[in-house]
Amino acid sequence: MALAFVRVSAISPFPWRVRRLDRGWSALIDSDGHEARVRNIGADIAVGDYVTIDTGEERIESVAPRASALVRRASFEGARAVPHVVAANIDVVFLLQAAPSGVNPRRLERELVLAFDSGARPVVLLTKSDAVTAEQIAHETAVVHGVAPDLAVHAVSARDTATLADLGPYLAGTIALLGASGVGKSTLVNALVGSDVQRTGEVREGDQRGRHTTVAAELVALPSGGWLIDTPGLRAVTLWTSGHGIERAFADIFALSENCRFRDCKHEEEPSCAVRAAIEAGTLSVARLVAMERLVAEEAAVEEEQRERERTEDRRGFRKRTRGTDQN
Repeated sequence: MALAFVRVSAISPFPWRVRRLDRGWSALIDSDGHEARVRNIGADIAVGDYVTIDTGEERIESVAPRASALVRRASFEGARAVPHVVAANIDVVFLLQAAPSGVNPRRLERELVLAFDSGARPVVLLTKSDAVTAEQIAHETAVVHGVAPDLAVHAVSARDTATLADLGPYLAGTIALLGASGVGKSTLVNALVGSDVQRTGEVREGDQRGRHTTVAAELVALPSGGWLIDTPGLRAVTLWTSGHGIERAFADIFALSENCRFRDCKHEEEPSCAVRAAIEAGTLSVARLVAMERLVAEEAAVEEEQRERERTEDRRGFRKRTRGTDQN
């Protein structure tokens, strides 16, 4: 698949790019490497956004429409039905799974939904490949392809730079790194950049997992001219409302369901259910079907929360308008 990269020229109407966010402030960088720090209060921005600034008031003035965005449901208390943009204007999402720990199919499915919905291309990296055998790499690759047969998979190790050569075609654009805490995101960033730009933690002997060290998403320049966005390890991969992410992450089940007798088949006790037939034949696992059903239900719950939030805001707005009218 050819890669189409998101770029900004020196004459772009949005010359600055958000490099990092820190409590109401944005660290910015332009195409020449100049940096600025301005306020972002009142601006809906994320790392990777292209912006203009009001130099007089030292604040974000406007934000360019996003070509792509990695969005999940905000996880902090009180943020029901609120999206959290992890990274904006990305070309590729590296989904990191630590080879020594083994691929987690259920987490990978969730990450794939986010990646497909972002508009970027997902690629799986099996990290810490130096700590396992070639047979183990082949097994974990098969696990990935059991979830997504057409997904590109690369076994990499920050200790063996030769394993990073296959990543070259991706490094001209903007790449977001997504994975659980300790899978080696920051170590990989340092290896690709060629210097220790990100702090890393020690690795446990038992499972070769590192400690979580990245506390905020950050845009990091690559020698190739591209960019990496290292993101904090996500303990919970919470979904936002999906476009076609679930359909693409579970393309095998959706393809099977086209052959079910009933268009609204629930894949339970209905006759001539192609999905149940595949489970009985051993070509589809029950766990995968259950995982898809959970994600569909989770998405529906988020959509309902959004509708409830909108209804609440409408009622509050109506009361405010009513009070304002009464006073006139």
